[in-house]
Amino acid sequence: MEKSEWIWMDGEFVAWDDAQVHVLSHGLHYGTGVFEGIRCYETEAGPAIFRHKEHLQRLRNSGEMYYLPLPYSVEEIREATHELIRRNGMTSCYIRPIAFRGYGEMGLYAKSAPVNVVIAVWPWGAYLGEESKRTGIRAKVSSWRRISPAGLIPHAKASGQYLNSILAKTESANAGYDEAILLDERGFVCEGSGENIFIVRDGELITPPHVAAILDGISRKSVIQIARDLGYTVVERDIARSELYIAEEVFLCGTAAELVPVREIDDHVIGDPGEITRVIQAKFEDALHGRAPEYAEWLDVVEIPSKVTT
Repeated sequence: MEKSEWIWMDGEFVAWDDAQVHVLSHGLHYGTGVFEGIRCYETEAGPAIFRHKEHLQRLRNSGEMYYLPLPYSVEEIREATHELIRRNGMTSCYIRPIAFRGYGEMGLYAKSAPVNVVIAVWPWGAYLGEESKRTGIRAKVSSWRRISPAGLIPHAKASGQYLNSILAKTESANAGYDEAILLDERGFVCEGSGENIFIVRDGELITPPHVAAILDGISRKSVIQIARDLGYTVVERDIARSELYIAEEVFLCGTAAELVPVREIDDHVIGDPGEITRVIQAKFEDALHGRAPEYAEWLDVVEIPSKVTT
């Protein structure tokens, strides 16, 4: 991990190496935390955070679902993030806000333990590699199922829940694949270990619905809107595992990975990135980098003060 200079912790800017928490913090022991993955891109208008408010609202919603009331408003966290990017001199970066129960009380019911909020920014390239966005990846359907809504809350981006994704990702990596695809508890296609999934069949774009235990992906929402604006039919429905093998195209999307074609699943060859994937990927990249004026509202520009010369 490449360091930056400053981290924001509960209203204070702290040097990177000094940003520490107590070993008896509740979130470390029980996974009681919620977080977001957000990206800031260099654009002609300056550093711009992609769909920033939507991400921060999801952070607040995740906290609400897990009884973690954030002690800061969405706007306060937004402003802190802008200042953090400025102080670190970033033109582009990955942004990780996290809220977690800190030090103060142990046990499963520990409402007196404070909710701490931290924001970090640092340089981080595409999660699955820049080459993956051009050539596609090999994926494996995991033997581990996606967490069930009967036991946890898939719609929340909660820290402890990612043990599920870690199991799937580790299994696929140990088997020589780039990524894992998880099925839901019913056996239908759900998502990647850190991305939502789309397939193309008969020229239609198909993606699993919310009842498939997916994370309500912000990149997913963006891709759906872009695809429909481009004239493609988008269908949200259950997808059988077998459909992955006979799909015309498959791709994954998420903040960390961006939009990544899938060229092979369980040693079934899907093929090189297809035309629909490429068209949507190009427009999505334009939206991220401020080259698509029709999606300018998705960008939260960080104002950088002009240098005054004397």
